[in-house]
Amino acid sequence: MNVTTHTDPEALTLTTTTELAASLERAWQLVSDPRQLERWWGPPEWPATFVRYEFVPGGRAHYFMQGPDGERMHGMWRILSITEPREVSIEDEFADDQGEPSGDIGVTTALLTFEPIDSGTRLTILSGFESAEQLEEMVKMGMEEGMREAIGQIDALLAAD
Repeated sequence: MNVTTHTDPEALTLTTTTELAASLERAWQLVSDPRQLERWWGPPEWPATFVRYEFVPGGRAHYFMQGPDGERMHGMWRILSITEPREVSIEDEFADDQGEPSGDIGVTTALLTFEPIDSGTRLTILSGFESAEQLEEMVKMGMEEGMREAIGQIDALLAAD
């Protein structure tokens, strides 16, 4: 699987793109089904578990990623919009262990788009940041590499079908 990332400090974005050997409908399940989402939303050494998942506009999600030493980092989403099976827009931020925003680092946005192509479906995740400082901090935390590793797990998930 080829996963590309592009950071644009002027636009305050990080774009991650890959092509999936899956139909649009199958690719959509990767984000609409929390059990499938947690199999790739996070790098292999920090797998995600979704505790709450209200996949509707205005819904919320609470998840945590657990590291190899047992440390948990919690996050929460606000689902802004859904255009099934093509697009999901969310706000993402760090949370406490109850899934409430912690205020750490601020809010990021993500627009996940699914586009049919000859070989299957193109998945693009456009992550947006509040400031250059926030973008720089997230890159220092390993977000770019983490996105590549996380999305790199999708092929095995699709092959298991």
